[in-house]
Amino acid sequence: MNDTLDTLENITYDELNEGDTATFTRTLSEDELILFAAVSGDVNPVHLDSEFAAGSMFKERIAHGMWSGSLISAALATVMPGPGTIYLEQTLSFKRPVKLEDTVTVTLTVLRKEPKNRVVIQCDVRNQNNRQVVAGEATVIAPTEKVSLNKPQLPEIKIEE
Repeated sequence: MNDTLDTLENITYDELNEGDTATFTRTLSEDELILFAAVSGDVNPVHLDSEFAAGSMFKERIAHGMWSGSLISAALATVMPGPGTIYLEQTLSFKRPVKLEDTVTVTLTVLRKEPKNRVVIQCDVRNQNNRQVVAGEATVIAPTEKVSLNKPQLPEIKIEE
């Protein structure tokens, strides 16, 4: 049985139109925050130390800004245009912090198609209260051949207490 949650299908350059949109949603868990710190090497205590973060302008731990940026990458790679997309450029403006257990939604909107299969995409990231946390634009090379494949399964990683 192959349901749509287990399948990745791209949208080719020829299929994309100005104004097309797609979304990608994720909730920031404690484990994801710690894993992102480990993978990126960014161990700023505002992300990892509750006591330190309490004395910051945010008053509590916050996500790495690039965690939200990585969700834009995931949306481009898995939703629109999807598999086969080549990420060329990204601008990011961080508007407000993402906090633990926030659910953020990336909305991608095709702004324009350019020569050589390039597509400029508006990237809007909002939290569960519909407040913008990140704004930006991405430029990608969209795939030219249709692809539909099973989503790779990642091993479950647990953080030891």
